[in-house]
Amino acid sequence: MATTYDELIDQVQRPARYAGGELHSIVKDWEGPGAPEVRVALAYPDLYDLGMSNLGLGILYDIVNRREDALAERVFSPWTDFEDLLRANGEPLRSLETRHALHEFDLLGISLSYEVCFTNVLNLLDLGGIPIHAADRAEDDPIIVAGGSAALEPEPMAPFFDAFALGEGEELIDELVDFVRDWKRAGRGSRTELHRALAALDGVYVPSLYEATYDADGYLDGTRPVDDAAPDRITRRVMQVLPPPLTKPIVPFMEVVHDRAAIEIQRGCTQGCRFCQAGMIYRPTRERSVEEVVEAAGELLANTGYHELSLMSLSTTDHRDIVPMVHALMDAYGDRGLRIGLPSTRVDSFSVEVADAVARGKKHTLTLAPEAGSQRLRNTINKLVTEEDLLNAAEHAFSNGWTSIKMYFMVGQPTETDFDVEEIVRIASEVKAIGKRHQGGRARVRVSTSNFIPKAHTPYQWLAQCDAETLRRRHRILREGCKRAGVQFTWEDPEKSLLEAVLSRGDRRVAEVIETAWRMGAKFDAWSEHHDWSIWERAFAEHGLDPADYAYRHRDLWEPLPWDHVDSATTKAFLRGEWMRTLNEEITLDCKRDPCNVCGHQDINGECTHKISELVTMHRTGDTTKHDRTVAVAERVGAPLTLV
Repeated sequence: MATTYDELIDQVQRPARYAGGELHSIVKDWEGPGAPEVRVALAYPDLYDLGMSNLGLGILYDIVNRREDALAERVFSPWTDFEDLLRANGEPLRSLETRHALHEFDLLGISLSYEVCFTNVLNLLDLGGIPIHAADRAEDDPIIVAGGSAALEPEPMAPFFDAFALGEGEELIDELVDFVRDWKRAGRGSRTELHRALAALDGVYVPSLYEATYDADGYLDGTRPVDDAAPDRITRRVMQVLPPPLTKPIVPFMEVVHDRAAIEIQRGCTQGCRFCQAGMIYRPTRERSVEEVVEAAGELLANTGYHELSLMSLSTTDHRDIVPMVHALMDAYGDRGLRIGLPSTRVDSFSVEVADAVARGKKHTLTLAPEAGSQRLRNTINKLVTEEDLLNAAEHAFSNGWTSIKMYFMVGQPTETDFDVEEIVRIASEVKAIGKRHQGGRARVRVSTSNFIPKAHTPYQWLAQCDAETLRRRHRILREGCKRAGVQFTWEDPEKSLLEAVLSRGDRRVAEVIETAWRMGAKFDAWSEHHDWSIWERAFAEHGLDPADYAYRHRDLWEPLPWDHVDSATTKAFLRGEWMRTLNEEITLDCKRDPCNVCGHQDINGECTHKISELVTMHRTGDTTKHDRTVAVAERVGAPLTLV
């Protein structure tokens, strides 16, 4: 039987997931003179293949390792073959860099990028030799901190974390490392003292200092502090200016999901799609200059050997200078074989023109996201794209050499009807006809659908999810219609979406369900070969909770929500207003190019403060710019003018 960790790694299907030693990985001594005082493990609770594609993990790794007083190492969820070997041999899960067990670190930061990884978190803690409950940890156990977008809806995971780092982590990670260093120098203390001290950090939520209470009907009454050290609300951290981009990332030995260089050219999106959590929680929009991107790209390509560069953003072609940026990059590095990737684009001919500029003759699949089939539904969700925009984009793409178009739609959105779904088939058929006219039999069109999930901190956080039976019927409409049209169609399992909805809007009671499901074998629920809804059904039943009550129940607009004590900086007043505008099919302009919408960020961000001042001046002087722009856009997309 194998006796060493490395011998166990040699037995798995993909040893490179656990081996470490990649280009630009950093190994620091743990002992001896000058050894770092603070030892940080950064964990991604999914496969290495996904985690190494996460830019945020690489940024935090770089920030910590630039410090002389700290080190950062990585750990990922082991696939089942490696987990079985670890448990059979009594071996703990260890870091990639130095093979230290997770329980030996001072601080364990876990990225919560999506909700269906929650059972993986418990598995990772257990394999690392760390008690899964914060209340059971001793003074010398690591401090367990969650970050990432799902940390902004923390209650389902509250018992398992010492703290949640809310918002953007580039500054907060340094403050946490400083805290741990000072805590160790002071001789540590009890876990209660630790939690009270952590609560003093801006943007840090410590769940043990709060209590959730329920009314006589079992509905949440509120989540409130039970300790004077805890603030009533914790505000998400927002950086005023983006830090320099990462230019020396780790280069994996194996192919990962996004196996290319990447620069975040813009953070945040203010298009205002009402279903989109990222668009609400990553506000405001902050851009990098063309000069900064070009300089960083040169360093990045030289340091990694990559020839493909992804310009990352929630909506890349919304960058004010995207065209000069693309031309500057190609002028500087095109002769080296540079290929530019645009991971997110608008649905219009301009985006196709930008895609043409970066394709360099290699044109295969163009991705567009209309999100809804009918104009009425696109207006209600504030996706201000017309059918003409989409068909013109398809015409431009196919006539200029693209052979395939993939379109993303969402099924089960608020106010959706079967007619809206049938419109997806009609539009896909028209796009396919355009493709055949220009590309003949080579033309391919794919419709890919996701299911609507009501997310925290969005205008739809109060709404019921579409039930599984209705989703299956609408999937059948699409499947049959797309087959007739010669269009490929992919969809998501309704039960998996139900689980995500429950975990997205769950309260602290759901934590018991998560733990029970994990003990029953639930893990890797994002992977179809591992997701087993029957496990979750048994876990909910064991604790007397009904998943339908979390997913399928409309909330009153004034009902306490499990995340009300977390301030995302986008106000509930704005979100309520956006829901009412949904019902009225009323649009909201993009404040990046148009006047301020008073979403809440006008109080914390410099550029937003300037825009609210402009709006006030407009009102005082009778300036009708905002009204006129709203009327113009409403007319273009066919929204009711009487409600503008």
